[in-house]
Amino acid sequence: MAQWTSAVGAAQLARLLNSQQDRPAGPGTRRPPAYRALADGIRLLVLEGRVPVAARLPAERELALALSVSRTTVAAAYEALRIEGFLESRRGAGSWTAVPAGNPLPARGLEPLPPEALGSMIDLGCAALPAPEPWLTRAVQGALEELPPYAHTHGDYPAGLPALRSMLAERYTARGIPTMPEQIMVTTGAMGAMDAICHLFAGRGERIAVESPSYANILQLMREAGARLVPVAMAEGLGGWDLDRWRQVLREAAPRLAYVVADFHNPTGALADEDQRRRLVESARSAGTVLVVDETMTELYLEDGLEMPRPVCGFDTAGSTVITVGSASKAFWAGMRIGWVRAAPDVIRSLVAARAYADLGTPVLEQLAVNWLLSTGGWEQAVDLRRGQARENRDELVAAVRRELPSWEFSVPQGGLTLWVRTGGLSGSRLAEAGERVGVRVPSGPRFGVDGAFEGYVRLPFTVGGAVAEEAAVRLAAAARLVETGASGPTETPRTFVA
Repeated sequence: MAQWTSAVGAAQLARLLNSQQDRPAGPGTRRPPAYRALADGIRLLVLEGRVPVAARLPAERELALALSVSRTTVAAAYEALRIEGFLESRRGAGSWTAVPAGNPLPARGLEPLPPEALGSMIDLGCAALPAPEPWLTRAVQGALEELPPYAHTHGDYPAGLPALRSMLAERYTARGIPTMPEQIMVTTGAMGAMDAICHLFAGRGERIAVESPSYANILQLMREAGARLVPVAMAEGLGGWDLDRWRQVLREAAPRLAYVVADFHNPTGALADEDQRRRLVESARSAGTVLVVDETMTELYLEDGLEMPRPVCGFDTAGSTVITVGSASKAFWAGMRIGWVRAAPDVIRSLVAARAYADLGTPVLEQLAVNWLLSTGGWEQAVDLRRGQARENRDELVAAVRRELPSWEFSVPQGGLTLWVRTGGLSGSRLAEAGERVGVRVPSGPRFGVDGAFEGYVRLPFTVGGAVAEEAAVRLAAAARLVETGASGPTETPRTFVA
């Protein structure tokens, strides 16, 4: 059985290699041999995630023709990559990309920093903001007033409270997507929704296509469910989705599910346009793949006048290809563990039936709180407050990082909560390790990839602003210096910093 899960054509790989900018050689510096430059180029594409791990590379002769080099050069480059652990081969199966044993691999997700550590550690690990008061308090008070009738019932609502299901259906309908309450299931956060979907559609060993990079916690959830992840590389910057590549992967790997974040992608911040959404749905439908769309960032647009594209499910006219996941966690507050699924009624019935063996239902009081927000206009006011907070944090963090770390590269997204930062050739894993020593917690790029990709990246969320953002950038610069100099061992304990 082949060990690769996707393939890179010769012309495609040649374009990616030609897009790399050669760094000017210093005085007296000799250029490496052609085979070495080719091997280094492919290795960099793997580490940056532009060529996925476990992607079959073209045959030596095909790549030689595409690059206008000798076959001997390609053969020597492949052999160098095999020796270094970046390529594996087997007779009859070809050669596919890999990551050497011992390289940092994604392990767990992004656990919140313990509260007792917040005094001395600046936490850039979780993309979550404090609650938008007074709306949290008002929502809970409103929920308590609505609670008495429910207290006289058993309290188990596997599909969610009828009132909240109706309210969520009305909101989709208002967005131009006619929806019935029977198409909604309320879950315990978006993670609860994804867990239910994965267990229903993708049993152990099933393939799931994912963006590369993608949201670390969802990737880990899928790994623990036993799924085989098939990465599909994102385009550079905020370009987002390479639809030719998606069509190829869906056709050749035939994954049961595909998971995408089309609205302010986590971690890159990219926003899919309507043509990308339409083509993605068409490709999934043709391949028989169920497309799961994460909308948790949808309402966090940060630019005035930005016209949001139609929801991805709006391009699924038959209603059989797209499953949509939403949540109150990003737009309102992570402590409000309310999520939901929008899908065809038969899919919702199956999810609800399967849920009986998991958590039986989502807490009633929190559902009432979200329903109060949605029905009173409090949601819109709270989310507007959240947008202003995220916009201010984004601008202040961007300014601080550009000042302290001018060699770091990133594109500023129009929404969402995250910056995806190329670290000027430094190891993201080593930066994360050094950051812990100087008092800033930052997730490394490999957490957002499959099998060790994105070593040259970190993710920076818009969770801090003002003086805290400035101090975070100063500490990141200190961590970068430690990595550059190869310093190891304990450092001076960071001073307590109170926002």
